[in-house]
Amino acid sequence: MTQNVIEVNGVSKAFGGVQANKDISLTVPDGKITGLIGPNGSGKTTLFNSIVGYHPIDEGSIRFEGREISKLRVQQIARLGLLRTFQQTRIFKNMNCVENMLIAVPHRKMTMLDMFDRANPEEMERAEMLLEFVGLYSKRKLTAGSLSFGQQKLLEFAMALMNEPKVLLLDEPTAGINPTLINGLIDRLKKANSEFGITLLIIEHNMRVIMNMADTIYCLAHGKMLASGTPEDIQNDQRVIDAYLGAH
Repeated sequence: MTQNVIEVNGVSKAFGGVQANKDISLTVPDGKITGLIGPNGSGKTTLFNSIVGYHPIDEGSIRFEGREISKLRVQQIARLGLLRTFQQTRIFKNMNCVENMLIAVPHRKMTMLDMFDRANPEEMERAEMLLEFVGLYSKRKLTAGSLSFGQQKLLEFAMALMNEPKVLLLDEPTAGINPTLINGLIDRLKKANSEFGITLLIIEHNMRVIMNMADTIYCLAHGKMLASGTPEDIQNDQRVIDAYLGAH
C-alpha cells in the first residue's frame, strides 16, 4: 500500500485581512506525481510556501513522512529532503552552470573563494551527470545568465536534483518556456520520478501538461479546496470548469 509522504490537514493562512488558504487538506503519495491547479490568486503558491516552511501556518497540520513540520524552518525542512523550485528562477547568473550545481550542495555554504577548489570528484561527476540529464551538458561552462529562460529553469531543476530530494515541489515548471522545450521538460520530470524515485508535487497552469503527468490533481479556488481526483475526474468536474471560465 502506498504511503503518503506529505499530509496537509486543515491548513489555513491569512496575510492581514486576506485569507490565502482556508481549511486546506491534501495528501501526496510516496513515489507519485500530484498536481495542484487553480486560477491565479487561488492560494497555490501560499500552500507551497507553507509546506516548505517559508511562513508559519495559522491553523492545521503539515506532516512529512509522518513528522510534523509546520513549526520547522526552511533549512530544517530541506535537510529532511523536501525542496521546491520557483516561478522565477533562483540561480547565480554570473556563475557558470557547473558552479551553480556545486553551490547547490547544502554543505557548500562556504566562501566563494574556496568552494570550487574543494569540489570532490564525486560532486563534480554528479553535477555533470545531472546537467547531461537536463540537456545542459554542452553549456556547462557558460554563465547561467547567458542561458534562455527555459534553460535557466532546467538548470534550477538540476540544482534541486543535486540535493537528492525525496520530494520536489515545482511551481509552474513550464511557465515562460518555449513550447518546443516543454515536451523535453515533461520527459525529464517523469524520469526524475520513475528513475530517481523523486515524488513530485506540481503547480501548473498548462492543463495539457498536468493532465498527462499527474496521478492525482487538486484544484483550489478562492483559497479553498474546490475538487480533487484523477485527471479524468478533474477535467469533467463542472466546478473546475466554472472556476477556470470565471477567471477569464
